[in-house]
Amino acid sequence: MEEESVVSQETDAAPASAAPAGAYSPPEYKGSYFDEEEAEGDSGVALDLSNTSQGYVGVSAYSDSRLKFQVIKDEMTYTYDISSDGEPSILPIQSGDGWYTFRVMENVADSKYAILYMTEEEVTLDDEFEPFLRPSDYANYSSDSQCVKTAAELAAKSADQNAFIGAVYDLVCKKVKYDKHKAETVQSGYLPVPDETLSTGKGICFDYASLCAAMLRSQGVPCKVIFGYVSPEDLYHAWNMIYTESEGWVTVQFKVTGDDWNRVDLTFAANGADASFIGDGSNYAEVYCY
Repeated sequence: MEEESVVSQETDAAPASAAPAGAYSPPEYKGSYFDEEEAEGDSGVALDLSNTSQGYVGVSAYSDSRLKFQVIKDEMTYTYDISSDGEPSILPIQSGDGWYTFRVMENVADSKYAILYMTEEEVTLDDEFEPFLRPSDYANYSSDSQCVKTAAELAAKSADQNAFIGAVYDLVCKKVKYDKHKAETVQSGYLPVPDETLSTGKGICFDYASLCAAMLRSQGVPCKVIFGYVSPEDLYHAWNMIYTESEGWVTVQFKVTGDDWNRVDLTFAANGADASFIGDGSNYAEVYCY
C-alpha cells in the first residue's frame, strides 16, 4: 500500500469542546492548512513550508504526468503520490529536527521520475508531538468532521485522558468490522476517509488506524499511524501508537503505560485476534510512521 493524499485546510482556531468539572478537558484543537500565499516554487509546483515548526508541509502541483513528493532526512525517505491537478496535500514532518530535502518528482517514462522541483529547509519543531496532533492525508479530518464531534462527545463523558482513549478504543472495536472485499480490491494509493469508516462501520487496517488517529488527535492525544510487518506471516499492516501522560489504562488485551508510546492494533482487537498473537510487540516491525 502506497502513501497518498486529500486534506483538511483550516487554522487552529476551532475550540475544544467544553467538559464538565472533573472530566477530561482536551487542549485547543490543532488544525492544518495549505497557505497558497506562503507557498514557493516553480514548474507548476507550490510548496508551503510556513508550518514546518508545527510538524507538517503542504504541497500543490500541476502536471500532465503522475507526480510524487518526497520528504527526505538523513537516510530516511518518505515518498508520496500527490495529485497532478493542483489539489493540495498535507503531509507530516515525522523525522524530528534537522535539515530536510523536499522534492516533487514527475513521471517521464514507465517507472522513471525526474525532479520537477527541489528545496532544502532546516526544521525545528515547536514540540516533538506536533506531527501527531494534526490532520494530514493519512488522518484527514476537520473540526466539522463527524468523527471529531463523536470524539468530543466521548471526551466530555470521560473522567480523564486514559478513560477517553479507552472509550475511543471500545467504540472503534465495536462499530467497525473488517472489510475483506475491500482488502482484496483496494488500489495502490488508497487514502481513508475517517468519517466514511465511522458511518459505514467497515474498513481495512488503514481505515482503522486513520479513524483512531483522527479521533485521538482531535482531542489532544498524540497518535501515530504506523505501517510495517507483523510476523510470523510478514503481513504488511497498519496500526497505531499513542502517547499517554499518566499511569495508564487496561482495555481488553492492551495495557497502556504512562509517559511512553504504546502500540494499539484496533484491526486485530476488533476482529478477534487475542493477546498471544499481538504478544509483547516483538513481532511488529515498524517501517513507516505518519
